[in-house]
Amino acid sequence: MFTGIVEELGFIEDFNRCTNGATVKVKCQKVLQDTQIGDSIAINGVCQTVTNIDSNTFTAKISDETLAVTTFNLLKNGDSVNLERALTLNSRLGGHIVSGHVDCCGKLISKEKLTDFYNLHFEIPVNQQKYIVRKGSVTINGISLTIAEENANTFNVAVIPHTFDNTNLKYLNIGDAVNIETDILGKYVEKILSAKDNSNSNISMNFLQENGFL
Repeated sequence: MFTGIVEELGFIEDFNRCTNGATVKVKCQKVLQDTQIGDSIAINGVCQTVTNIDSNTFTAKISDETLAVTTFNLLKNGDSVNLERALTLNSRLGGHIVSGHVDCCGKLISKEKLTDFYNLHFEIPVNQQKYIVRKGSVTINGISLTIAEENANTFNVAVIPHTFDNTNLKYLNIGDAVNIETDILGKYVEKILSAKDNSNSNISMNFLQENGFL
């Protein structure tokens, strides 16, 4: 599990496709502290297992499934990536609960610099829009952000300068793809409400709204 608070901006030193998936070597410093082989690190919001470590890089093996459902199939040497080590029991939960399992790829459709923040506008697949809630949480390339507005299959996030300057959001161009993970709590609520044996449950949409869950 992760929090969506990026610890460091790393860079792809080597990306190689192989028979089954790919391998990636990431140049970084901070996230290597106390990291061991077998630990999890989120790369652009995708949970990956560390398979090798040296003085300033770590390596991970990427599966075919991950290549198919994330932006990893677009990675190339020199690309910047957002990095976060897995959450520990004594860590602060500064963002929100993030699993590191990407739901879909989104696309940046506009970027605007305002006085105190940046306004970024993203497009996502229609079947994911139901998990996008105004004032709710979303993870973009591993960054925990708050949804400012949502409409049809698009949404906006307001990004403070610190987050913009210290993540790879600053490198995004219009049309670029990003990894999207929607809030896991919404998926559990949907599962509970859609259960076949849920006819006797006291949980309803009105109950959730009245108690501040929606």
